[in-house]
Amino acid sequence: MIHYLYTTGDLWLCRWYIAFACSQLAGHSVDPRRQQFYYKPMTLPNKLTLARIWATPLVFLAWYLSFHLGLSPRFGILVLWVLFLFSEITDALDGYFARRRNLVSDVGKLMDPFSDVFLRVTYFICFTSSGIMPVWALIIIVWRELGILFVRMLLIREGEALAASKGGKSKAMLYFLSGIGGLSVLTIQAWIPEWTESGTVEYVAFGLFSVSALAALLSFIDYWRHFVKSETHRKFMDE
Repeated sequence: MIHYLYTTGDLWLCRWYIAFACSQLAGHSVDPRRQQFYYKPMTLPNKLTLARIWATPLVFLAWYLSFHLGLSPRFGILVLWVLFLFSEITDALDGYFARRRNLVSDVGKLMDPFSDVFLRVTYFICFTSSGIMPVWALIIIVWRELGILFVRMLLIREGEALAASKGGKSKAMLYFLSGIGGLSVLTIQAWIPEWTESGTVEYVAFGLFSVSALAALLSFIDYWRHFVKSETHRKFMDE
């Protein structure tokens, strides 16, 4: 049996079979959770989320080579649009499949918000470096995301989860629109820099960045207000 599994390349199942056989010889049963560790594959929602995480460094690399170093901005902005659309589509699909197929997991609950922050903060840093996004808006957004990360860590320690609020969902939508606005400005700079109406697009993008920063601040206040009322906050203050 082991030889068959090894020759067919199923090394994870081979390892599980060896552990199972050894436990039976020793007179012990195998913990089902440890069995899952050996042969349970990653769920589709988590694969989509992981793909979004891996796409994030490509976003920075495409921006850095194309706009910071000036190597083919026209091609670079096309890559950025593809990565942006890929990330937003996978963001919608991972939640859809998790709920539709009952594949919600603790790993997914942690990885999904991390991937969103990882991606969008990377876009915003690129926009700020290009002179499109104001620095103060970037700072507020980064502070907000780090603050929420801190709250999540405290709640996870107590076995609790931070539920999404209406303010958080509105903030996510504004982040999405801000990404479109920033990429639109970069597209004009790369393809039609002489366009006379480019200033209007820049003003719209600036407005979206400003509203996004305000929404980020308000959503953090909303999350913090609920956190202060929780048992976790009382335990944290007593330590």
